[in-house]
Amino acid sequence: MNRAPLLLALAPLLMTACIPQARAFDPANIPDPRAFGPNNSATEWWYVSGYLPETGQAFHWAQFKVNYNGIPYNVAHLAVTDLNTGTLTFSEERRQDATFAFPPLKVRQGEWSLSQASSADAAPFTLNAGPLQLTLTPQKAPVVHPPGYSGTAEVGRLYYQSVTRLGLSGTISGKPASGVAWFDHQWGDQTPGQAALWDWFGVHLSDGSDLMLYRVKTTAGKVVQLAGSEVGADGMAREVKNVAMTPAREWVSPSGRTYVLDWTVTSDRGSLTLKAVRDNQELLSRSTSVAYWEGAVRGDGTWGGAAVRAEGMGEFVGGALTRAEGGLFGN
Repeated sequence: MNRAPLLLALAPLLMTACIPQARAFDPANIPDPRAFGPNNSATEWWYVSGYLPETGQAFHWAQFKVNYNGIPYNVAHLAVTDLNTGTLTFSEERRQDATFAFPPLKVRQGEWSLSQASSADAAPFTLNAGPLQLTLTPQKAPVVHPPGYSGTAEVGRLYYQSVTRLGLSGTISGKPASGVAWFDHQWGDQTPGQAALWDWFGVHLSDGSDLMLYRVKTTAGKVVQLAGSEVGADGMAREVKNVAMTPAREWVSPSGRTYVLDWTVTSDRGSLTLKAVRDNQELLSRSTSVAYWEGAVRGDGTWGGAAVRAEGMGEFVGGALTRAEGGLFGN
């Protein structure tokens, strides 16, 4: 019996509900921050996002690589928001012809691709994905966020590596775009949306530092990890100690899910308020059967003893899609 058509049809289910036969996660084996993959892991993704306040644009692109018993399943997401008009466009596709290579990093699925000119830290990336025609030049070296991964043994773990600040130029939807972007690479044994939910921020502070916040939860909503790291103007990643993320304003999406869009952040380094620039940013992904909010955030406060502004992106995972929504789980 030829199972290939059945496996292809079930790809979204496999990527979020099955445990691939892949390399076991080892929390003692923290990766080289400059090694961009690919890896033999259950779940892996590369992610580029940016909030560009000067041109009123925001975007995120993500490439997912999932391994099920040695069979790859590849999914890509692309969301673009014109903050001047309030228009949000979300595209996704699942293909089997994706390619992954390093060094240097070259990720391609169909006509969408992310590639770096060389493996040097400052070598520019090129992101060509539909409306995104961008050059991304690292302004800081790659880092691994302390403690080296997100998640716990209970919900699964993902190694976590970033280039937190890249100068951006090019066009979005044919319009000139410029500003600062964020690049993430994560991989491990977690099944997002099914085993773990999270509230995440990646923001650039006006003092030249970059702040990552990660609140990982079970699907029942219990917080199992709260991590924060600051990449200073010197490019070094340091743990933010005694960090707390306190929910403030909630928003109910058209799908009926509740997302916290305004937050207060406190820590030994200072305190910030972070707020969504636009509420209606929920994405319903049929390719991964996951609902999540992804959009621009901004705020202000005091950090390192000085007043700062914060601008960047937030990602809040709302859970699995129901069957009525085109998902493969729930009612």
